[in-house]
Amino acid sequence: MIFGKNPNPMNDIPGSMPDLDPQKVKEASARALKSVGRFVRWLCVLVVLAVLLFNSVVITPTNRYTMIQQFGRIVSVKDSAGVSFKIPFIQQARSLPKTVLLYDLPISDVITKDKKTMVADSFVLWKVSDPLKFIQTLNGNVANAEARISTIVYNSMKNVISSLSQSDIISGRDKLAGAIFDNIGESLNQYGVELVAVETKHLDLPDDNKTAVYERMISERNNIAASYQAEGESEAKKIRTETDMTISIQISEAQANAEKIIAEGEAEYMRILSEAYADQERADFYSFVRALDAAKGSLKGTDKTLILSKDSPIAQIFYQDN
Repeated sequence: MIFGKNPNPMNDIPGSMPDLDPQKVKEASARALKSVGRFVRWLCVLVVLAVLLFNSVVITPTNRYTMIQQFGRIVSVKDSAGVSFKIPFIQQARSLPKTVLLYDLPISDVITKDKKTMVADSFVLWKVSDPLKFIQTLNGNVANAEARISTIVYNSMKNVISSLSQSDIISGRDKLAGAIFDNIGESLNQYGVELVAVETKHLDLPDDNKTAVYERMISERNNIAASYQAEGESEAKKIRTETDMTISIQISEAQANAEKIIAEGEAEYMRILSEAYADQERADFYSFVRALDAAKGSLKGTDKTLILSKDSPIAQIFYQDN
């Protein structure tokens, strides 16, 4: 064993770190920096790819339209649900509603044909039918579309109501919405908008004259009802008079026919009797039977005594028989 002084006493201590080579440390640091740089580059590439993918994919829902614009010009319209792609950062995707939308029109006053004011509260159902026209004419703005719809529907409502009297409007409210819709026609097609329906929630009179108008209408209806009732009573009286006259004529004719038939029957009866009692013996027997019937008819009450004079026809029969 050689005993001597250790130039590095720390090497003999258990668990102590050995001396590091500066060159190796430098190389290890360079390799680590290179790995970190490579990781950062790949991370940047992935981020760029993700950003590009995010700006390239276009998802179209079932209830929306998707328009692809390039430098403000529409290059394609997606009207079916699905996934499509666009050029990132150059092309932009814009979405529009495809479902039926509801727009509640502002409450407004309208004037009837007879210069009466009415308060109208309506709403419309509409949808975008042509997204290209919708963007070109209304900049794809729903608020702009609702403003145009409000103006057109109000003008149509004003034209229809101004051609009708107040009573006609109140009595035909169920047909008013259809008339307003028909009057609009296809005037909204130029904006790529389709009007589905026009409905009136309320169409009433102003509060200050509503009661007076209703009372006047009730009075008019009562007058009409009274007129109809008077006409009905007059017609009923006429029918009863004609019926009574017809019945009287028929009864008179029936009585005359009955008397005629009775007379003909009696004449026939007398003819038959005349033929039956044509000889003297039969005639005498007939006279005798009639005399008995006459005597029997004269015996009434409890007194059964018959007193006859000699010149009585009945007595002559009995005297002849005796």
